[in-house]
Amino acid sequence: MESNIIEITDFTMPELDLFARLSEPQLLHYDEPGPGIFLAETITVIERALDAGHEPICFLMDNKLVEGQAKELLDRCPNVPVYTAKLEDIVKLLGYALPRGILCAMRRKKPATPEEILSGARRIVILEKVTNPTNVGAIFRSAAALGMDAILLSEDCTDPLYRRAVRVGVGTVFQIPWLQVRHGRRSGEDWRHAPKNAQALIERVKEAGFYTVAMALREDSLSVNDPVLLAKEKLAVVLGSEGYGLLQETIDLCDSTVMIPMSHGVDSLNVAAASAVAFWEFGKGIDSN
Repeated sequence: MESNIIEITDFTMPELDLFARLSEPQLLHYDEPGPGIFLAETITVIERALDAGHEPICFLMDNKLVEGQAKELLDRCPNVPVYTAKLEDIVKLLGYALPRGILCAMRRKKPATPEEILSGARRIVILEKVTNPTNVGAIFRSAAALGMDAILLSEDCTDPLYRRAVRVGVGTVFQIPWLQVRHGRRSGEDWRHAPKNAQALIERVKEAGFYTVAMALREDSLSVNDPVLLAKEKLAVVLGSEGYGLLQETIDLCDSTVMIPMSHGVDSLNVAAASAVAFWEFGKGIDSN
């Protein structure tokens, strides 16, 4: 057995704390003022994280994968510790199902600045108070697939690098630029004046020349396929929380409100479903401009 392949004989060993005994918020702040740590699940997600430049710290995996499905992945990380055990024992350790049998603890990259995120972008997304990791992951997947250039999240959204969000998004969080500023600092830099709430994000993108549209149920809303919107050179679509939508002050700050036409008495869509419809329509404007 290679020296970096470690069969687990003691499930209380501190090396497993990253996987089993630290919460995701604790991992986020693990090495402050550094950018923190996250857990990547499934081979596809881990490979996309590696391709994006994230540094692997250690693996936890079903021992059957070492010489099987994970072999090529491990060949990319020859000196990274790999802790192995039977899958049923790993599940007991974690306290949740691990269908693909693999986790990787990884270091977060230094985040991009707002200027870097907006440079060259024409279609961006702003999320306010979207707290369900499944919805955040699905929104990232739709944004990456349907032509959005970047995503900005208010600080009270779920962290896009939480394990469930990354898994649901199939690693697309590593394929589309995004920014979420929390607690005013990252990587030792001064982020005190960076935009954190949705209103500050909207003001920042307006300064960069974006026309802002709020997805909201209002009678004076434009239709999501309105040609006026598709003709905008720079467009930012703002989406709100799963239960309550956008705050009124956020809606008031946007240039227009937009809604998706409904039928059969349905009043609204889940935020992830609504995002896919909006991204599909607004992405058409990129080709026509």
